Amino acid sequence: MLKEQHQAWGYTTSTGLGFTHEEIVDAHFAACAPQYRQALEEVGVRPGWRVLDAGCGTGAFLPWLAELVGDRGQVSAIDLAAENVEVARRRAAESETAAQVDVRQGDLLELPYPDDSFDAVWCSNTTQYLDDGQLDAALAELRRVVRPGGLVAVKDLDASLTSVRPGDPFLLTDFFRRAALSPGYARQLLRARDLPGRLADAGLTDVRDRTILIEHRAPMTPAVRRFYGEACARLAGQAVELGMDGDWSLLLDPEAPGHPLLDPRGYVSEGNTVAVGVVPGGPAAG
Repeated sequence: MLKEQHQAWGYTTSTGLGFTHEEIVDAHFAACAPQYRQALEEVGVRPGWRVLDAGCGTGAFLPWLAELVGDRGQVSAIDLAAENVEVARRRAAESETAAQVDVRQGDLLELPYPDDSFDAVWCSNTTQYLDDGQLDAALAELRRVVRPGGLVAVKDLDASLTSVRPGDPFLLTDFFRRAALSPGYARQLLRARDLPGRLADAGLTDVRDRTILIEHRAPMTPAVRRFYGEACARLAGQAVELGMDGDWSLLLDPEAPGHPLLDPRGYVSEGNTVAVGVVPGGPAAG
């Protein structure tokens, strides 16, 4: 029963991928919107550019991207999940923006765009679903569709900075330490700070990066409590199933008395690394 509960929350039917359903993608975005906006603005997208949102999810970044490129720019978006594409198309149609926005279903490993189609690509919270070989293939595709001198920007979660207080400060650290011992999704959540090197290996130049610590303190907003409460419950359920040491009981139920996020001193954090590289062969994009 426990496995079924945690399997049901956050999974997208058409892909079978966890943490990709509209309810979790939008909850996470709402919880971290100010920091996400800051990360996007630091990339260097300019008015009039053609920009691709690669792995757009439900399209939460599309209004911001359209705002950055303005009425002379164009925004394209692609996502693997049909459900997400439907929501993203609706969100783009309802947003008040003058920029052209096109949303398609497709795979980052085989992007349906010609070479040099874009001035920049933005890929957020997506590479965590790719194994190492797929990540290299996806970065090659992102480089291929961006013109020489254009930008490839990748942002993803750094789970090594995840912490929940009050409570055992090593509880989640130990979970991800064990996860790092074998291939899989949890291990890929620890790969974000390797992104600069992976971009350089993909042939990008002038690579720059920054890791952002996103912190939330009590009293938590409903969006923060909803996302992190459910996320902690899912991790705790997996830890229990694995027989891991530690007291996971308080994290299993987001509404349980004594849950850290309900505590007057409650605290939760996560890390995000943003890496940006330039496609060689053209004038500098920045």
